[in-house]
Amino acid sequence: MKGNMEERACQLALYIIENKATVRAAAQKFKISKSTVHKDLSERLPAFNRPLYLQAKQVLEENKAERHIRGGLATRKKYKGE
Repeated sequence: MKGNMEERACQLALYIIENKATVRAAAQKFKISKSTVHKDLSERLPAFNRPLYLQAKQVLEENKAERHIRGGLATRKKYKGE
């Protein structure tokens, strides 16, 4: 998936929008680092596809607002042995 960076950025954004995925989930799916996902979405994508960038940014903002809840649930699951 190293090829065309613009194409990869578009595919990442579409994946995140369609699946309401986190940066970590997108990085695992595309087998790239979280830093690369951030760079593709925040620097490369707005340069050539602003509407797609805005949609992906909205999903990422939702994820950011909810991450403390997911972290609490993960901790609870860990110590309850679920």
